[in-house]
Amino acid sequence: TYKRLNAYKVKIWSSQVNHHSSTNNETYQERLARLEGDKESLILQVSVLTDQVEAQGEKIRDLEICLEGHQLKLNATEEMLQQELLSRTSLETQKLDLMAEVSDLKIKLVGMEKEQSEYEEKQNKAESVVNLISELQEQMCRLQLEINSRIQERKSQDRKSSVTPNGPQSSPTSGLLQELRHLKIKVEELENERNQYEWKLKATKAEIAQLQEQLALKDAEIERLQCQLSRTSSHSEVAERDQEVQRLKIGMESLLAANEEKNMDGTVVSDDLSPLSLGMDSGPQSPLSLENRKSPKGIKKIWGKIRRTQSGNFPADDLGLAEFRRGGLRATAGPRLSRSKETKGQKSDYNAPFAQWSTERVCNWLEDFGLGQYVIFARQWVTSGHTLLTATPQDMEKEMGIKHPLHRKKLVLAIKSINTKQDEKSAQLDHIWVTRWLDDIGLPQYKDQFHESRVDGRMLQYLTVNDLLFLKVTSQLHHLSIKCAIHVLHINSFNPHCLRRRPVEESNVSPSEVVQWSNHRVMEWLRSVDLAEYAPNLRGSGVHGGLIILEPRFNGDTLAMLLNIPPQKTLLRRHLTTNFNVLIGPETQQEKRDITESTAYTPLTTTAKVRPKKLGFSHFGNLRKKKFDESKDYVCPMDTNPGATNGTQKNYTGYKGLSPLTDRELDQKMVTKLLRLTMEVILSFACFTASNISFVFII
Repeated sequence: TYKRLNAYKVKIWSSQVNHHSSTNNETYQERLARLEGDKESLILQVSVLTDQVEAQGEKIRDLEICLEGHQLKLNATEEMLQQELLSRTSLETQKLDLMAEVSDLKIKLVGMEKEQSEYEEKQNKAESVVNLISELQEQMCRLQLEINSRIQERKSQDRKSSVTPNGPQSSPTSGLLQELRHLKIKVEELENERNQYEWKLKATKAEIAQLQEQLALKDAEIERLQCQLSRTSSHSEVAERDQEVQRLKIGMESLLAANEEKNMDGTVVSDDLSPLSLGMDSGPQSPLSLENRKSPKGIKKIWGKIRRTQSGNFPADDLGLAEFRRGGLRATAGPRLSRSKETKGQKSDYNAPFAQWSTERVCNWLEDFGLGQYVIFARQWVTSGHTLLTATPQDMEKEMGIKHPLHRKKLVLAIKSINTKQDEKSAQLDHIWVTRWLDDIGLPQYKDQFHESRVDGRMLQYLTVNDLLFLKVTSQLHHLSIKCAIHVLHINSFNPHCLRRRPVEESNVSPSEVVQWSNHRVMEWLRSVDLAEYAPNLRGSGVHGGLIILEPRFNGDTLAMLLNIPPQKTLLRRHLTTNFNVLIGPETQQEKRDITESTAYTPLTTTAKVRPKKLGFSHFGNLRKKKFDESKDYVCPMDTNPGATNGTQKNYTGYKGLSPLTDRELDQKMVTKLLRLTMEVILSFACFTASNISFVFII
């Protein structure tokens, strides 16, 4: 019906069209034919486009397959890159460890060279002992000849006078024989002593050779690691290198342990061993060996009977012994043996006060103190320990040639401690320990300056800002690191083993334990919180447990900046901040937050520098009086007032009465100094203006 209806409508329409205009019929047919042609062409175009779409779809599928393959290759390349970065960081870490070990070995080599020089000096003394042995042998020959001649004379006199040989006059001959036996015994003892010296010298030379070989191996290892950094290294090579490094470490530790045991078990020989002490001082201070301590007066007994021509002031107690005043001192031993006359007051007593020390003992003390380069001038100027006790820094600079301000300060502090009789724990830490301490707090780049300046534990206690600037420590962060590290030493009474270098099995770590962490222990903590790739960035940064806990401005953002974590890695920074807050505890976290929210807060940066203080106008007249090493601006001052600590800073100021300055206190001090400087400028300008006005008025 629908088709019929349509046909009917078409018929009506066509009739109407034919009715209106019969002339247009042909035109409509042409249009219909044209439309049908267009329709066919469109159908053809649609089929062509359909074929093209199918071809494009196939190409798209091929490209998607290629894209998936390239994506897989990209993922594999990224994994290889991550593995390469991890291996590179591990190689750099091993390189830095080896460089640190090489620096330690160099320091130990310097110490061994010093010991070698000491052993050489002892060898020279042993040679002098050998000279004495030869002299004793000559004297023995003379005594033997004299005894034989006297025996012959005695026999001839007995024959002439027909006197029995058992009389009392045979006593000198028996005395000479007994004396000869004593001389033989002492010669054997001196030969044993010489053998001991030679054995020690050989052992020391062997140890120095071993250390030099170890140092050469370390240098070769560093060169090999540098070559391997430029090319790809497999995991097996890394494992072998780790094993080699561990073997080298074990070998060095065993060598050093054997050296320490030998030094502890070796024969203790006095440094003052000389013909002087052998000839005239037979007290407890002049033993030749441990065996000779059983009879310390034997050599004195013998040498008291043997007389020389140059010791002519000795009283002739016995006519028989007075006849032996012939011969003389040998050219090699004369300058030393000619000083053999000493009074009892001049003998070296190790229990004597410092003021009564002899020149030689003061010089030995300077060498042990690390200032051996000034011994030559000290021998010429120092007459006793009293000379140093009463000397001023200007005298030390003028007479002893101590131009280095820190060397002068070290000596002044030691003498001050002797004068005040203060037993400071920091005095037990020498400058070698301070270089290892710099490694522990993460500042190994300053080891050469500290070692050259002979900075020891006592100097750390009295270290000033100007001293650090002189040591080329200009970074504000490094100043704070050293300040907090000295603070930790104060807390632990300068215990040399207070810092923790290795992790232990501990579940909950308190801030009081974190404050003792070394730089290496902080790096181990970073590895434990899945930040191992950033841990090597802390080398040379000065970050240790004391800085983390005691410095109020040190927070998670500061640590992220030191680790070179980009700011756009917000998740990584948030992860670090969360673990950092867990590490320091809620109380310390709240105190750091209060400092951060204060108006005077300025964040820590790695580029901030410490500038030397400029003097005002009122200090111009005191420039010659105030020396560089007389500053009282200590890096870590000791607060003698126990009430100085408050409840808001208990984690920072609750240790042993120490109170590091906060930013607000520093700003207040800076404002006070600026006001004082401004007033000085105004007063000086007013005085200058008044003088000019009076001058103009006079004119």
